[in-house]
Amino acid sequence: MAVDEEVRVLLHTLTIAVRWGDMDALGHVNSAAYFVYMEQARVSWLASTGARDIGTGANVGAVIANATCTFHRSITYPAQLEVQMHGGVPGRSSFESYYDLRDADDDAVLYATGSARIVWVDYANGRSLPLPESIRRQLPTPDG
Repeated sequence: MAVDEEVRVLLHTLTIAVRWGDMDALGHVNSAAYFVYMEQARVSWLASTGARDIGTGANVGAVIANATCTFHRSITYPAQLEVQMHGGVPGRSSFESYYDLRDADDDAVLYATGSARIVWVDYANGRSLPLPESIRRQLPTPDG
């Protein structure tokens, strides 16, 4: 099954204001900021799951194995973004997350799409762990 055909479910939507400091010398949002927007949506979603208390020194939680971004259109200040985070079919300890970055005032404007492999790990030994049931329940099953 191609990535575009993979079963996905909407996990979280976050509105983010583009900051003046997100811009680069060319007058548009720096490409690295797109990854920060996806990260912020991911962290916001993880905090909402209760699976891990973000920033509390928990010994287990999520890490990113890889991240990609396809830039469809430049973002310029001022802008309000809507970042939608979708989840794919989980494996034992990981799942693919997908992101759509759109104009919050006009969802027909797609700025970027991205993805990141989220892996649940034990931070002390660096080994993967089974995904928590609270997260697994939010993700699609292999048959849709």
